[in-house]
Amino acid sequence: MKKFLMIICAALLLSGCGGGQNSEGIGYKKVYVIGIDDEYAPMGFRDDDGEIVGFDVDLAKEAARRLGITFEFRSIEWNKKVDELNARRIDIIWNGLDITPERQENILYSKPYMDNRQILLVNANSNLDIKTVQDLAGKIVGTQAGSNSETYVDHNEDFKNSLKDFRTYGTFKTAFRDLADGEVDVLLVDEIAGRYAMSKMPQKFKALELTIGSATEIGIGFRMTDVGLRDDVQKVFDEMIADGTAKKISEKWFQADLVIRD
Repeated sequence: MKKFLMIICAALLLSGCGGGQNSEGIGYKKVYVIGIDDEYAPMGFRDDDGEIVGFDVDLAKEAARRLGITFEFRSIEWNKKVDELNARRIDIIWNGLDITPERQENILYSKPYMDNRQILLVNANSNLDIKTVQDLAGKIVGTQAGSNSETYVDHNEDFKNSLKDFRTYGTFKTAFRDLADGEVDVLLVDEIAGRYAMSKMPQKFKALELTIGSATEIGIGFRMTDVGLRDDVQKVFDEMIADGTAKKISEKWFQADLVIRD
């Protein structure tokens, strides 16, 4: 009987059942699910045909090809990303994920591969005179729920209380729409997403000469227990950086090489 139970347990482990831990790395299954905000251009978003595309999507697909596996992309609510990860509805977060001390308590990160800042966008016709954070007092400010921008505002109570209103949005698409319609005065956004939006709609938005908070770094997120999976992905990502593949993908989306090197 004891021998029979041992055989059953071994079979469960090999089939990926019984908890599905990835601590030993790639191999216990062939398809891994990446959680994304599918409206976060240019990192990961749906094109006019409804296909998920983007900078991080291209990086992930190339990493999957080298690993001999498949990455499936699944849209998630960005402010519930940790819950999705721990509930095993997704395996990886690869979508412009800022590395912050708070997130590091619940997310195992890759090495950083991009820098990011928080910038302010206003309507192209705006005449607001904003040169300092204090100038935002009495304004309606918006950002994406679950973003590093929201964390900054929530951790600066005096600043938050000085605003007329602070609004969070499930997606940047809705936030940009409200900015264009005058429903908010200012959007606080990741520079990557903000400048991409301006490049696509140059007549609608403009960036202020002011950044908020300190610069952050972007990494790939995994469950805290999935050290082996993280290490396997990191290994091929390092190879992509070394052989110039990551550079080519960056130039495709940003017309510049923005990938961090050791």
